[in-house]
This record gives sequence, structure tokens and C-alpha cells, in this order.
Amino acid sequence: MKSCKVAVFFIPFFCLITAFSPQDNFLINCGSDRDAIVDNRHFLGDSNSLHTSQGKSILKENPNPSSNLSFLYSSARVFNDASSRYVFNINKIGTHFLRLHFSPFTAQNCDLRKAIFSVSANGILLFSNFGVNTASVLREFILMVDNSELEIEFTPTYESSFAFVNAIEVFSAPDDFIIGDGAKSVGPRGIQEFSQNMTLQTLETVHRINVGGLKLTPFNDTLWRSWIRDEDFLVLKYAAKIGRTSHVPKYQKGGATREIAPDNVYMTAQQMNRENVTTDFIFNITWNFPVGIRDSSHFVRLHFCDIVSLSPGQLYFNVYLNGYTAYKDLDLSSLTFRELATPYYIDFVVYSGSSGVVQVSVDPSDLSSTMRKNAILNGVEIMKMVNYVASQTGSKKRNVWVIVSSVLGSFVLLSVLMILAALLFFVCRKKQLKPKRSESVGWTPLGQYGSSSHGTLSDGTSPGPNGYLGQRIPFAEIQLATNNFDKSLIVGSGGFGMVYKGILGDKRKVAIKRGVPGSRQGLPEFQTEITVLSKIRHHHLVSLVGYCEEQSEMILVYEYMEKGPLKRHLYGPGISPLSWKKRLEICIGAARGLHYLHTGFAQGIIHRDIKSTNILLDENCVAKVADFGLSRTGPCLNETHVSTGVKGSFGYLDPEYFRRQQLTDKSDVYSFGVVLFEVLCARPAIDPLLSREQVNLAEWSMQWQKDGQLEQIVDPHIRGQIKLSCLKKFGETAEKCLADYGIDRPTMGDVLWNLEYAFQLQESETLGELPAISNASSPEVPLPEGLPNTHNEAYNGDGASDISTSKVFSQLMTNEGR
Repeated sequence: MKSCKVAVFFIPFFCLITAFSPQDNFLINCGSDRDAIVDNRHFLGDSNSLHTSQGKSILKENPNPSSNLSFLYSSARVFNDASSRYVFNINKIGTHFLRLHFSPFTAQNCDLRKAIFSVSANGILLFSNFGVNTASVLREFILMVDNSELEIEFTPTYESSFAFVNAIEVFSAPDDFIIGDGAKSVGPRGIQEFSQNMTLQTLETVHRINVGGLKLTPFNDTLWRSWIRDEDFLVLKYAAKIGRTSHVPKYQKGGATREIAPDNVYMTAQQMNRENVTTDFIFNITWNFPVGIRDSSHFVRLHFCDIVSLSPGQLYFNVYLNGYTAYKDLDLSSLTFRELATPYYIDFVVYSGSSGVVQVSVDPSDLSSTMRKNAILNGVEIMKMVNYVASQTGSKKRNVWVIVSSVLGSFVLLSVLMILAALLFFVCRKKQLKPKRSESVGWTPLGQYGSSSHGTLSDGTSPGPNGYLGQRIPFAEIQLATNNFDKSLIVGSGGFGMVYKGILGDKRKVAIKRGVPGSRQGLPEFQTEITVLSKIRHHHLVSLVGYCEEQSEMILVYEYMEKGPLKRHLYGPGISPLSWKKRLEICIGAARGLHYLHTGFAQGIIHRDIKSTNILLDENCVAKVADFGLSRTGPCLNETHVSTGVKGSFGYLDPEYFRRQQLTDKSDVYSFGVVLFEVLCARPAIDPLLSREQVNLAEWSMQWQKDGQLEQIVDPHIRGQIKLSCLKKFGETAEKCLADYGIDRPTMGDVLWNLEYAFQLQESETLGELPAISNASSPEVPLPEGLPNTHNEAYNGDGASDISTSKVFSQLMTNEGR
């Protein structure tokens, strides 16, 4: 292996805008002994810093000095060896930019257009079988460098081939340029937290778009990026109208910075072109961005800055990626502390599918007033996820009907609009539109910099009995409790941020969930957690001890659950498996918490994210439901559901909720059914490493249950502990929870009753009071004393048995229950 070391050097450079000063900054003019100044940046010739045997230098004959880059592209370093590399000594571990410049020319009997090679960085293959025939090519990557060296390796594809490079840029990115858990995954399963740490992904830039603005060169960007115009990507150019401002954006702490995108990106936008269009006519602005490679995952960063509104609270709009809702009822003012012209960005992960296109759309929300319907977009960045392979098993077949129905629906809708436009116009003018509930509840911070004003809820919900301020914990006390957020005290992480174990001044053990410092992600979840947990107290729901919002921090403090999430005890490493009896007790406890959540209030509360990681265990293995960031108030008494955008976790999501976007408490019941099978089988809800028919736990286990062979997939650790009668009742309960339609599912009260019944069957049979259940379809089994007989009771259409639950659950009902 031949290698060359490039020493660390300091490069002074000046720009018309305040320049970012990276701690690592390597700019190499490859194959030359001369330095080059490009965009006020100093590229060092590499001839004096390489071993003479490391490749060869070639120089372009009669270089054309017409462009800024011509100095870089007049030389190249050529590699004929099987593996040749540049090695950079890294000062700052973290995210780095890597740019590779390729510009072919012919000189010294070497035609660079014939080069075919691959390039890797610290063992990660960036691209292969690469060649450049005519124009110059710049390939940019964003990657994590987690050791003291970065090795860029060039490998010819064939023995007779070779590799080359004209220039290399390596520099460290700003802190938090990529947030580990800041991206949302968007697709047929709805909007979910991206399951992997985004900072560990290697990204290659595909598109960087200044929406509504002119092309920007590296000279106008603090990170020396190029931004191109969006005009060529607009599907219907007359649907959009450019918006501009001459005022510099108002950057806020915790929001976008000039390193995220330059001023010019946030000073222009495309907005709805409503000229010569009737007020009630609804349309969208859509961009199609070809990404070349089909069936691949892409990181998408969307930039927003409200430069079109006259006052905060006027602009509500929806964002879609590849036709799927990415953000519903987006209110920028609620995310930027009621300030206009404040830059904001949102990160997503989307799957390109067979089209090889990433489609971005925006349209007005129903929450907008009739006269002010608008939607905007300021910038788009699309990056290929080089080292990430997404599992799309089975998704195409399930979603064919979605595509077909969407096409047919769109055709019919357009026809109706054309034929009945006049009629609709007069009808809609007289119709008073009832605003839908906003998915992202507006949140006024409790004091951005430690002020004493408390938060308000835009949905009209009032604080708990003592008000929010009664649960406020000073930031200084939280710092003390966590030893200033000592990494050794981290006990978990999630979409909101890191979770630390801490001890408050009164010696209470607590779990402290800290939002990403300075981030603007998670405000709705933060507010919802406080709202819900300020109103409820139950033995099987995790209690909120307090919260903190000072110095732009968002911190939630809970009672400490010693044994952590249920998931860890089912198939986590290095932990003794739970007994069947203990698993049953945990399921019963979680069901009690959910039953209280659904029935303890006039409208009830729908959790919306039930899964094994959100069921926590205390030191005695008592189960408590946690994480209420996605919770929603249930429907009113005269309503059947809540209309809302789909949220939840992959593998646990209610298919009816996904299809109809109508949320009920039966959506929680479905998710709990998945948890029941997870407890029984001790495997994840989704495991992409398994064969196709086994990937989805709910589908796989339901097939075994319907075939009457559920015992075949029971966790081997408990197979000798579980009684057939108990297993039969447990399996039936889980099966009813996973019914396709909510009306066919039981209530959580019925689920709880059946689980307690299964537990009694297990206990009684252990004592020899009951015979083992055979595989007969309708076994006659004597009941334990005190439990009503439901074997001969009919199961009615609304998912509940005909017996009264009051005999069994009177201790759980509250006077305020539904």
C-alpha cells in the first residue's frame, strides 16, 4: 500500500461575507508544484508533499486561463497502482465535507477521458466504475470522520485502467450541520423518526437549489457551495410566482444559520401564483428532481423563510414528498417565536422508488383564511445516502391500490372541477369552512431566555391542576443532577434527544430527556408531553416530575424506570429473558395504563405511538406507558374519529388509520396487538434481515394464529412455561386487536379483561384446577372462580363482548369516564 501524508496547514482566506473557519481545512491542487487561489481560497500544490513514487503528475498543455477553476484543472495526479491514497491528519472528529474535482484533458501521452476507477473514504465506497468524458465534474460528499485520519483511496477498475484527480477539498463542517436524530422518514407508512443516526450516514450531493432565486457561486456561500435555479424542475411554471425581499434574514439561536444556507436563499422564494385564479380553486406547486439511481434513499433538506406574510400566523401550508404528506399545517411563525423572515429548515429521508425522481410539493392548508391561502419554498437540498440500504419489502404490492386510486381520483376530480367550476364557486363562497385541527400544535415558549412567561396551547387546552409553572425545574438543578450532562449517565436516546439518569436535590432518581441543544426540532412533542402528563396520574403511566425551558433548552424530567424499555428484556443483548408469568403481568399493566388513558377523560387521550420501547419497567418490573409526544385528544362524543396526518412507528401502525387518516382509540389497540405478539415471540415488529414472509411480525404471527399453530413461534425461552389454554386466550386477544378495521377490534377494557383472564387460566392450571386445552375449535373450559363466562357470549360488531365490563373493571373506571 502506498500512501502520502498531507500535513495540517492554516489557510487564511477572506470573503465578502463572514467566512466560516473550519478547524480542518485541506485544499489540494493535485499534480502541481504551484499553489492556486480560487474564490479567495488557497489550494496548495501537492508535488512537494507526496512521495515521488505515489502516482505521477501530468500538466495540461496551453491551459486556458478564462475561468477561476482553470488553474486547478490544468494539472492532475494519475494513479496506475491497484490502491493509491491521500491521507489527511484530522484535528476535529466529526462531520466533514469532501469534494473531488475531475476535469479530463490529454497530455504527456495520457488521455484522462479513458480513466475508469472507484474512490473510497476510510473504507466506505463512494462510487465505482467512474469516468469523465467531456465536461468537468465536482462530486461532493458529507461524511463522518471518527478517527485521526481520513484516507481517500483511488482504485483503477481494470489492470489496464487508471485513476486521476485534479483537486481535493476536505474541511470540517459546522457543529450540528447534520443532526443525528433530526430527520423524519416519509413514505407509505406515514411520517416516522428516521431509525438510524443521520450523522453516521455518508451523503453525496445530488441537487442544491435556490428556489425562486438566481444561481449562487461558491464565492457567495460561507461553505463554498453552488446553488442553481429551480426553474427547470418546476412541473407547472405558471403555478408559482417568485417572492423577494431586500431585508437580511433574522437568524435565531437554534434555527438556521448562514452555514445552513446563505442569505440569498432565504431572501427569495416561490409562492402560489393566485393571479387570475378563483379564490377557492386549490392547486399546488410541484418540483420534480431526477436523482439518477432508482430505488435508493435520499436525505432531503427543505429551507423556509416567510418573506410573503404581512404578520405572523397568516401562513399555513402542507409539504409533500413523492406524494406523501411530510408536514401538515406547517406554521412557520409558531416555530420561529412569532418572527417573520426567520430562516428555518426541516430534514427528511425519502425513498425514490422506481421513478428515479424525488418530488417536492407545497399547497395551502385548510387552516389558512380564504383570502390568504399560500405556500412557499425557499431552498432544496437532495443528497444520496451512499452507505444506507432501505428495506422496502412488500411495500410495492401493498401500495399499488394507492397509486391507481390516486391517478383515477385526480382525473375524476379535475373533470368535476372543470364541469362544475361555476357552481362550486358560488357554493363555496357561502359555505363557512370549519378549520381542521392542526397537526403541529402552536407553542409559545415558556421563556426563550429564562423569562417567567409560561406556555400557551393553541388548541385551548388548559394546564394541569397546579399549572405548568408548578413543575418547572431550573436548568442549573438539571445540570447538577446530570453532572453537567455527563455522557456516562446516558441511558437511552430517541427522536427528541438523549436521556440521562439523574438525581435531583431531594434525592429522587429521575430520567432527564434533553432535546437537541439549540435545535428547533420537537417543539410540538415537548408541548404535548407537558400537556398530557400535567393532567394524568396513574400507576401504569410514567409520571412527569417537571420540565425546563431555559437558554433555548427543552428538557423533560420523568420518574426513573430502573429496568428500562420492555424491548430490551425481550430480545436485548446480555439480559436474562423474562418468564411467561412476568410477561403477562407486564402486558396487563400496560393495558391498564392505556385503558385509563382512553376512558379517564371526557374525550380520552389516544397515545398514537404504542410500542415495546415506550413501555418501561421499574425495579419491580411494573410496566408503565411512556412517551406522549404524539398523543392526541380523542373525538368528541358526537364524533367517531379525529382527522389527522399519519404518525406512528413502522410495524405498529394501524392500517386503517394509514388508509383513511382517521384516528381513533382503536389505533392504539392495533399497536398493542403487535406488542402482544412481540412479547410472545421475542422478536422485533419489523426485521428486514428475515425472509420476506417473516419481515412483518403482525402479518407473520397472524398467519400462524389463523392456522392454529401459534405455539410454533413462541419464544423458546418460555415454550415450556406457557399453558395451552392461556396461549389460546392470549392469541385470540392479539388476533382481535389486529383486525383490519377498528370496528372489529376490542376496546382496551376488553383487552385488559381478556389478558387478566389468560393470566388466571395460567395460574389456575398451574395449580391443577384446569385440564389442558386441546386444539378443538370450541373447548369447554371451566373458569376460575370470580370470572364471568364469556365463551358462550356473542362478540358484537363494535369490537366488545356483550358482557358488561363493569363487573371486572369497576376499580379502573372514573367518574369522568366516557
